[in-house]
Amino acid sequence: MRLPLFAALALVPLTACSTVKDVVRGPEMAPVGYPSALMPRDQVILAANTDRASQPASANSLWRSGARAFFIDQRAARIGDILTVQIDIDDSAKTSNSSTATRKSDMSAGVPHLLGLESSLGKILPGAFSPTNALETTSSSSNAGAGSVNRSEKISLTIAAVVTAVLPNGNLVIQGTQEVRTNAELRQLTVAGIVRPEDISSANTIKHTQIAEARISYGGRGDISAAQRTPAGVALVQKFSPF
Repeated sequence: MRLPLFAALALVPLTACSTVKDVVRGPEMAPVGYPSALMPRDQVILAANTDRASQPASANSLWRSGARAFFIDQRAARIGDILTVQIDIDDSAKTSNSSTATRKSDMSAGVPHLLGLESSLGKILPGAFSPTNALETTSSSSNAGAGSVNRSEKISLTIAAVVTAVLPNGNLVIQGTQEVRTNAELRQLTVAGIVRPEDISSANTIKHTQIAEARISYGGRGDISAAQRTPAGVALVQKFSPF
């Protein structure tokens, strides 16, 4: 139990240094690298087909079989190919509900005859006791609630993604990241998912609605994002406060 605690404490200075560095110099962009596949490690993934690229040109022809040239399908189909993802989200949701509940109950009970002991109960109990009205209860409760949701989201972006894997059925796993830094604010767009080769248009583009298991993230970090973010101490108190 102590080792994870010590490891967490050891990472605190590194996190603080990164935060101070972002404050002083602004957020830094991530290095450009080949995106990793989204599928599990034990998933069977077909390797890229490199045999066609090594084939010589056909006889009496300037083009070799499988070459990326005229009259050849230019759409992404192999690991490392690039395609354009068009993100055009214009969603809205509006719900409203209310509920009202009221409950009232009355109960009264008497003991007019109890083995002839009803007269003796008056001697034990206070003088105002009446056997015909020995017990009476009244309870009432009411509950009213109302809620509404009115949300509107609109995002229109375009990003290039890379084919990171080819599944056994021919579907393509894609992933792409785009970072734009303006002054001290960094905006990052990330898209990932699985697409069918048939859904890729002749212009080598695909819509976000045609991506299965789509993961689209648009956010940023920097001075503006830090000013809008709830302080960590306040967020921690709000999370665990019982009131």
